[in-house]
Amino acid sequence: MAATMAGPGDNTRTKPGKPADTEPFKRAVTACMRAMSGEPELEVVFAADKPAYAGKHARLPDLPKRASKNDVMVTRGIGDSMALRTACHDPAIHARSAPEGADARAVFDAVEQARVESIGTRRMPGVGDNIAAMIDDKFVRNNLAAVTEQEQAPLAEAVALIVREKLTGRPTPPGAAAVADLWRDWIENKAGDSFADLETAIDDQSAFARAVRDMLVSMELADEMSAEDPEEAEDDEDDEQEQQDETEGGAEDEAGSEQSEEQESQTESEQPESGEMEAADATADDMNEDMDADAEEPGEAIRPDQPYNDILSGIDYNIYTTEFDETIAAEELCDEAELERLRAFLDKQLANLQGVVGRLANRLQRRLMAQQNRSWDFDLEEGYLDPARLPRIIIDEMAGTFAPLSFKRERDTTFRDTVVTLLLDNSGSMRGRPITVAATCADILARTLERCGVKVEILGFTTRAWKGGQSREAWLKNGKPAEPGRLNDLRHIIYKSADAPWRRARRNLGLMMREGLLKENIDGEALTWAWRRLAARPEQRKILMMISDGAPVDDSTLSVNPGNYLERHLRAVIEEIETRSAVELLAIGIGHDVTRYYRRAVTIVDAEELAGAMTEQLAALFEEQKARDTRRRAG
Repeated sequence: MAATMAGPGDNTRTKPGKPADTEPFKRAVTACMRAMSGEPELEVVFAADKPAYAGKHARLPDLPKRASKNDVMVTRGIGDSMALRTACHDPAIHARSAPEGADARAVFDAVEQARVESIGTRRMPGVGDNIAAMIDDKFVRNNLAAVTEQEQAPLAEAVALIVREKLTGRPTPPGAAAVADLWRDWIENKAGDSFADLETAIDDQSAFARAVRDMLVSMELADEMSAEDPEEAEDDEDDEQEQQDETEGGAEDEAGSEQSEEQESQTESEQPESGEMEAADATADDMNEDMDADAEEPGEAIRPDQPYNDILSGIDYNIYTTEFDETIAAEELCDEAELERLRAFLDKQLANLQGVVGRLANRLQRRLMAQQNRSWDFDLEEGYLDPARLPRIIIDEMAGTFAPLSFKRERDTTFRDTVVTLLLDNSGSMRGRPITVAATCADILARTLERCGVKVEILGFTTRAWKGGQSREAWLKNGKPAEPGRLNDLRHIIYKSADAPWRRARRNLGLMMREGLLKENIDGEALTWAWRRLAARPEQRKILMMISDGAPVDDSTLSVNPGNYLERHLRAVIEEIETRSAVELLAIGIGHDVTRYYRRAVTIVDAEELAGAMTEQLAALFEEQKARDTRRRAG
C-alpha cells in the first residue's frame, strides 16, 4: 500500500493533547486522607511549596501539567504518609520515649515513621505501593540512589528501610536500595535479634518504642540515651516522691514536685518530634516541623498570638448547636461546569470595572516593590561587593593596604513574611452590585499580592438557611428552651486558602454569583473563625480585612434572644482581637458605618469605591510598618 503523503501547502501538525483535569484526583486524595486520618474536617491544598502537615491543614505537592503515573503515586504516597501519621502516632508517647543524642534520636524518629507507614502497608497494599513510590522519589531527588560509601549514606534512613522490610515483607524501593545495602550487614549483625520484637509490637507505640531503645543499645548508640527506661524512671521518681512525702510530709515537697513536672513537660514540648530533613524531602518529617510550629510556646518569635482559649473562648455567647454548621471549600458547593459558568458571568458583568481595579492594584504593587528594592545593609563582611566603596580603596594607598573590602546585602522586607485574609460578607443584602465588586476586588488583590510574595486567603460567611434551618427545628423539638443563643446553621466558605495559588482558586469566586447562596450574616463567629485560621499561620505579620455592608442579622437568633445579642458578641470579638492579639484587623463598610465597631475602619457609600479603599488601606498598613522599622533602626 502506498504511503499517504501530505499535499502541497499541508503544514498541519498533530496538536498535543490538553493537560488532564486534576480536580477529581485532588478531591479523591482529600477524601482518602480524611478517611484514613479520622479527621473529617481536614483541609488539603495542593501547591508548589514544601509539603507540610499542621493541625487540620495539609499541603501536598501539585501535579505537573502532564503528570505521569509515578507523579500521581508520589503525591498519593505523601498524603497517605501524613494521614497514617495522624491516625497511628501519639506525639506525647514519642516525646517521652525519645533518646537524647542526635544520632540515636534520628534513628528513633525514622524507625517510628517506618512503623506508621508499615501499618498502612500491611492493611492496604495500594497504600504500600504509593509509599514505596514516595520513598523511591525522595532518595532519587536527594542524590542517594547511587551512593557507594557508608559515609554518604545516612544511618537513620538505612535502619528505617531495613525495619520497613522486616515489618512489611516488601523489598526496599530501587532508589533507596543503595543506602540500605551499604549498612545492611552491619545493622543485621548488631540488631538482627531485635526485629522480631519490633514486628510483635507494631500496633503498640509504647511497646514499639521500648523495642527500638533496646535495638539502639544493640547498635552501640546507648551512650546517647538516658540511662533509664522512661517508664522505670517515672516509677523511680514516684517512689522517691512518696518517701519524701512520708518523711517530710510537707507542702514544700509537693510544690517541688509540681515544679519538676512543669519543667519536665516544658522540656518535652521544646523537644522536636522528628529529625530535620532537607527542604526537598516530602515525608512526615516535614509535617512534624509544621506540627511543632503549631504549638504556641512561650517566647516563640514567629507566634506572637496567645493561645486561642485565652482570647476568644471566654466571651459570653451561647450557641444552641453546631451540629449543622459547615466549613466548606467553594468547589464542593457546585460542580466544575457550574463554577466555570459563574466565573464567566462574573467576568462579563465586570468587564469595565476590571480596568479600574487593575490600575489600583498595579499602583499598590509598585508601592510594595519600591519598599523591596530600596532596603540595603552596608559595611558587611560578606554579601554583594559594594562598588561605592571601591574608589576609596583604589585611591587611598593606606586604605587599600589595610582596609578590607566592603559588602552589602539586600534586607528582607517585612511585607514578604505576611499573610492577608479577606473576609467577605455573603449575606443577602450584598446581592447584586456589591457582591460582584467585592468578588472582583478580592480576585485582583489576591493576584497582586501574590506577585509581591504576600500570601492571601479569601473567605466568605453566610448561613445555610433563612430563619434558622435545622438548628431551629431541633430547638422546637426540644421544647423551645429560653435564650438558646445563636439559632441558625452557619456556612463558612473557603474560596482561596493562603497556600493555594491564585490561578487555581480564581474560578471559585464565581460562586458568589450563585442564586440562593447569600442568606444571613453572623459576623462575630465569622470573625472568630477567620482569626483562628490566621493565628495558626507561620507568618510573622497577619492582616485580617473584613468587608461587610451591615451589622450582624439573623432573624431566628434575634427573635428569641435580646435584640443586641449578635452585635454585642461582635463588639466583644473585635475588642479581644484588637487589644490582645497580634493580628492587625481592619474593616471596610459598604453603605454602613463600621467605624463604631472597629478602630481601623473606613466606610464607603458606593460599592464602586471598594477597590480604592482596599488598596489604600493595605498600602497604608505596609507603609506604617516600613516607617516603624526605619525608626527602630535609627534608634
